[in-house]
Amino acid sequence: MHFKETAPDWFEQLRTSICDTFEAIEDEHTGPFCERPAGRFERTAWERPEGGGGVMAVMKGRVFEKVGVNVSTVWGEFSDKFRGEIPGTTDDDGGFWACGVSLVAHMHSPLVPAVHMNTRHIVTANKAWFGGGADLNPPLPDDTDTSDFHGAFRDCCERHTCGDYPRFKEWADDYFFIKHRNVARGVGGIFYDYIDADDASYAFTRDVGETFRTIYPALIRRHMARQWTPDQREEQLIYRGRYAEFNLVYDRGTRFGLMTGGNTDAILMSLPPEAKWP
Repeated sequence: MHFKETAPDWFEQLRTSICDTFEAIEDEHTGPFCERPAGRFERTAWERPEGGGGVMAVMKGRVFEKVGVNVSTVWGEFSDKFRGEIPGTTDDDGGFWACGVSLVAHMHSPLVPAVHMNTRHIVTANKAWFGGGADLNPPLPDDTDTSDFHGAFRDCCERHTCGDYPRFKEWADDYFFIKHRNVARGVGGIFYDYIDADDASYAFTRDVGETFRTIYPALIRRHMARQWTPDQREEQLIYRGRYAEFNLVYDRGTRFGLMTGGNTDAILMSLPPEAKWP
């Protein structure tokens, strides 16, 4: 699969571009906490003893309370118990190879939406595929933000033959649902998986990353200078508790990382720096 050569490089390029954009936002900020130093990403490389590794990039600044942009390329063997859950594995061959970029941003301002984005390429004995998506997680939803975010990814899907916005939107709505609370984690976005690896799906996956790189910074800049109230901050912290519940109970990426011996700090990077439960 030639994507084993090109996909890791692309994910690293996307990571670097997003980090540069987020640091530029920190530099230009003139709103709350602007008296603090602008944040910068700290990069920590890690190795997986069974094969591969990655780089965890985390920033805590004056706009971003905590943001992580991680890349990894790992390979090895699924356990006998776990391989049955993964397409393309067999009783005799539980080998896998996986690479991807994963991003979660939690903001100081409750008026700026939190966000998650992930794109990945996975290869097993009998299947190779791309997956990913992005979803918006505002503690205080804004209709214009929601419309613009969904519109950007609708346009992205429509540019590609394998892009199916209605299906991928519904997939996100179903996936990012906190069943034990009977509420959605956020306002959705797109989610897709198991799209057979070919030139078309690779181009679509790259466009998902590029679309995110364009639309999310625009939403940050729209709200980051606004003042917020203590009550709004309280709502944000309670919302974050629900976000944490989803990631610990339901998130497939968390489960995949832990079941394949990934870096625990990188896997749990998605958790908010502060949260409350009522």
